[in-house]
Amino acid sequence: MSNTFIFHNPRCSKSRRTLEILKGTGLDFEIRLYLEDPPDANELDNLLQLLEMEPRSLMMTDEDEYDINNLENQQDRNMLIQAMVSHPILIQRPIVVHNSKARIGRPPESVLEIL
Repeated sequence: MSNTFIFHNPRCSKSRRTLEILKGTGLDFEIRLYLEDPPDANELDNLLQLLEMEPRSLMMTDEDEYDINNLENQQDRNMLIQAMVSHPILIQRPIVVHNSKARIGRPPESVLEIL
């Protein structure tokens, strides 16, 4: 198992660009299609800690699921994490994890900081 992986959505241009950057590094890494294989609550909580972020900062607030699930006024950390587990489209992408460090690939080149 690699110590580098990307939470990837092939339909996202930022995610595709970040994947190309990773390929160019020569590192061995894993691709996790997080819409098909979403993180569980513990994984997501650990990821938030690596990113040094609160759940809402990791959410895509422009996705329909954000409004449908009335998340705008939700303050409970666990409820926000559970919303991302249940609706992984809400998770910002891409996310690269390398040697217990993580970065969101927005812009894609920002992942180079941890590689």
